[in-house]
Amino acid sequence: MTSPAGLPPTGGGSGERQRLKLLAVTACPTGIAHTYMAAEKLSQAAEQLGIDIKVETQGSIGAENVLTDNDVRTADGVIIAADKDVDLSRFAGKRVVTVGVAEGIHHPERLIEQVRTAPVHGGGGGGTSTSPSAGSSGGGKERSVGYKALMNGVSYMIPFVVVGGLLIAISLSLGGHTDPSGGLVIPKDSFWMDVNNIGVIGFQLMVPILSGYIAYAIGDRPALVPGMVGGWIANTGSLYDSEAGAGFIGAIVTGFLAGYLVLWIKKVEVPKFVRPIMPIIVIPILATTALGLFFIYVIGKPISWVFEHLTDWLGGMTGTSAVLLGAILGLMIAFDMGGPVNKTAFLFGAGLIATGNQEVMGMCAAAIPVMPLGQGLATLIRKRLYTEQERETGLASLFMGLFGISEGAIPFAAARPAQVIPANMLGGAVAGALAGLAGVEDAVPHGGPIVAVLGAVSGVPMFFVAVVIGTVVTALTTVALIDVSERRRRGQSMVDGLAPQPELALAGVGVGADGGTATAHAPAQRTSSAPASAGSATVGTGDSASSDSKSPAGASDDEVLSGYLTAQTVKVQLDSGDKEAAIREMAGLLAATGKVTDVEELVATALRREEQGTTGLGEEIAIPHAKTDAVTAPVVGFARSAEGVEWGSLDGTKAKLVFMISVPEAAAGDEHLRILALLSRKLMDTGFRERLMTAPDEAAVLDVLREIR
Repeated sequence: MTSPAGLPPTGGGSGERQRLKLLAVTACPTGIAHTYMAAEKLSQAAEQLGIDIKVETQGSIGAENVLTDNDVRTADGVIIAADKDVDLSRFAGKRVVTVGVAEGIHHPERLIEQVRTAPVHGGGGGGTSTSPSAGSSGGGKERSVGYKALMNGVSYMIPFVVVGGLLIAISLSLGGHTDPSGGLVIPKDSFWMDVNNIGVIGFQLMVPILSGYIAYAIGDRPALVPGMVGGWIANTGSLYDSEAGAGFIGAIVTGFLAGYLVLWIKKVEVPKFVRPIMPIIVIPILATTALGLFFIYVIGKPISWVFEHLTDWLGGMTGTSAVLLGAILGLMIAFDMGGPVNKTAFLFGAGLIATGNQEVMGMCAAAIPVMPLGQGLATLIRKRLYTEQERETGLASLFMGLFGISEGAIPFAAARPAQVIPANMLGGAVAGALAGLAGVEDAVPHGGPIVAVLGAVSGVPMFFVAVVIGTVVTALTTVALIDVSERRRRGQSMVDGLAPQPELALAGVGVGADGGTATAHAPAQRTSSAPASAGSATVGTGDSASSDSKSPAGASDDEVLSGYLTAQTVKVQLDSGDKEAAIREMAGLLAATGKVTDVEELVATALRREEQGTTGLGEEIAIPHAKTDAVTAPVVGFARSAEGVEWGSLDGTKAKLVFMISVPEAAAGDEHLRILALLSRKLMDTGFRERLMTAPDEAAVLDVLREIR
């Protein structure tokens, strides 16, 4: 078979032309199903067209079937069907088409046709990540490079916030005491001071990490150093004569500046002998120096000016209404959580303690914990709006809020600034105003419930009233704004012809999902993998693809999906005709195993998941699921419906094959993700689905289901 026009012949070393050989990468930020559905669809389409293809999947359990250097060398083109950041540097010199993962599911033939004439990807500067200009040839709706970059930075920043904040909080609570001149003080030579110092280092790294990985997602490895150094400069006010650094907002600015500066430098034509050192020496040095000096001499001066004039302005307000002053201080405290506006309000209140005016610090102390407490509470109020990682961060944020560490809310503000920052400011203003109205006083320059517990606050009851009301206002406002934003986004997706994607929320977190912290990952680690053989379409992991005849470790012949699905949880014919009734019927099926302690809670959790987005995956498949402690162990059920149940699937088909998955809150480990991957991948096999539909009884159904390995 000759290579189509517009594509170079394959590099197989044979004198005759060979079959067209393509590579693909599929990835979605929060789920398993779409990653493998897109992979299977591309594989099936390529097989029908007589084209060889190898697909690398980047699901929540990491990269599988990783493309080798030899695969790339001999490939004629590359399809990237992903909703998260994918490293393109390894595909330099190849035709690359970049679209969203939904396009890989719905239009695989179109993508194979598009890659024939797709632009050749560059990459002389060390490669770039996916972006609209990097080989995208239309036809797919994907997240903007700005969104992906921001989510990338946030995902890498979160561990530093959590570790640093919790270590500081622990050291303050166990080793600290109040001191009028120094706030909460830990003895210098104590064990707890060492713990505190470790936490402080984590906090110091938080802002550079955010900036660095935003830059990395835009400009790849050459942008990492300028991004991190720029973030450090932004957070170190002394470098540009400011008492406070620019905080996380400054880090976002330096991250994007560094990323796009590196992209611009990459476009500069240089002599061939200079190109090898461009990504490791020339670009990082030029970008780091230029960005650093630009921030110090250009951006830093306005920040210093804002700090000084805000302080003067607040000084002129000390005689005004305490309620108004408290509201203004609360707004400032909540705006940038450690940036110049926040620090201005904090230092203003701390400075007045020495003059005998402790009320201003009381207003600040009430506002300081509202942001982390409010954002943590929001993740508990409306769990469906948040990813698993965000919910875990929310618990840490609640803990940090108790100790007056406002930075606990930064990951939420960085991921959704348009929704979170206004909500924070409203709650902070309410808390500050109530504290001012009640005349709350704070004798130490610190905030949060801990200063009241340790006896530094007068008017303790009203202090807690102010904190609680401000927290609730922040949480409810955040939830409302995010919900409105999500509804608007989903409505726009429908207008654009792309329905919201039903992700498997049980699959954990990679990059912020739609509206959530969709966290983009760094490029997957390369591992050895045999190249696809001629005439075959390869997809999935090498382990699972080559071991269809083997049971998982420890599984007997009577076990399906590691024993989670048994004869007890199989039903040949669903009696229900609508989605809610079908979910109730499936929950009853799972309850027969004795692993369900609360059927109603299981049903309610599954229905809440359906509100977030349909679990109808198309191809007459639905996989409702629930993560709840209403079950004591993972359990999977399967039932068929001859007539089909309307499930709101993407392709409009009714669900005839229904799998229900339920796991306890603490059971979403790698094994569970593996089961989800195997299930979603196998269901893309047309023959497998046909065998499931025609199996005459439960025993025959189980025989078919045992093919899932």
